[in-house]
Amino acid sequence: MDAALTPRQALMVLNALPNIGPITTRRLLAAFDGDPARALAASGSELKRVERVGPVIAETITGWRDHFDLAKEEASLAKLGGKFVTFDEPGYPALLREISDPPAGLYCLGEYSGADRAAAIVGSRRSTLYGLAVAKRLAGDLARLGFWVVSGGARGIDLAAHEGALEAGGKTAVVLGCGVDIVYPPEHLDLFRRIAAQGAVFSEFPLGRGADKQTFPMRNRLIAGISRATIVVESDVNGGSMITARQAVDYGREVFAVPGRIDQVSSRGCHKLIREGEAKLLTGIEDILEEWKFTGQLDIRMDQAAPLATPASAEILAALGEDARRIFALLTGGQPAHPDELATKTELPSARVAASLLLLELKRLVVKRADGRFEAR
Repeated sequence: MDAALTPRQALMVLNALPNIGPITTRRLLAAFDGDPARALAASGSELKRVERVGPVIAETITGWRDHFDLAKEEASLAKLGGKFVTFDEPGYPALLREISDPPAGLYCLGEYSGADRAAAIVGSRRSTLYGLAVAKRLAGDLARLGFWVVSGGARGIDLAAHEGALEAGGKTAVVLGCGVDIVYPPEHLDLFRRIAAQGAVFSEFPLGRGADKQTFPMRNRLIAGISRATIVVESDVNGGSMITARQAVDYGREVFAVPGRIDQVSSRGCHKLIREGEAKLLTGIEDILEEWKFTGQLDIRMDQAAPLATPASAEILAALGEDARRIFALLTGGQPAHPDELATKTELPSARVAASLLLLELKRLVVKRADGRFEAR
């Protein structure tokens, strides 16, 4: 046995080796009395006695130094100001220990103290303004109630959730589908720095591991595992958020979905979850608290929680011309549209559509997106 290795170091090695996932790591620990250093020092024949450990995995473990530079990894992680938190140590998310395939350890920037007060907010990267506003509002409400807001740091709904929690002065955790030394997407560098300073950045992947089709589903299971509930805000039926939601169902956790327009692609996943009984309909923060039976037990009155969306007043709509009202009605609900699309649907001349859109912008009822499409606020 390599006595120089601490249990944390040995787990870091096992966590980083190819072809050895969380379940294999648990089998190795069970076979070697919970001592990961013993597993690393074992002979090939000893290793092959472990369930589903064949020649390839055995050779990987016995020759682990050819696959992983432990000293370099520790030095690089220290330079980042991070740490590797093992399954049994403080700072490892308590709820994550309950799932069937928790990682042996997590790379962490920041400090996590979420216990069982964590909720995930996930959704589409191609989100509508309505979806972004909903995610941000829900995250802020949860953060003010003392809950950690967990998400994946992606564009769209994830970004809105993290920002909502931070702006409310609360805590948020991002779970990455790459190493903690990689910023993906790159424009979220400042966001991740803020989260590391005020919350926690997690990854089960070693430093330098890039994001790919394999890492994202693994990341999604951690988001579901860390969280007491998963809230889906806008998702197509094949979106990654659906994987997170179904993992949460498998783990016996609550799932909520925000409804949207019936003709909007980004709402189809939410509607499918609700229709098939996998998620509960969510119209506001009070729905979550009632489900958790927390209403009346927290230091915020639910009459302070704002609705998820504020429709334009009847007075404002009445003051609009007929053209503007027709165009606004098409945009209401969050489905973006180009002026040419609106002209086709309303059968109005392009000049009248442009004039109506300008009026709606001045009334702050719609906003023009970077791609040239317009969307109701």
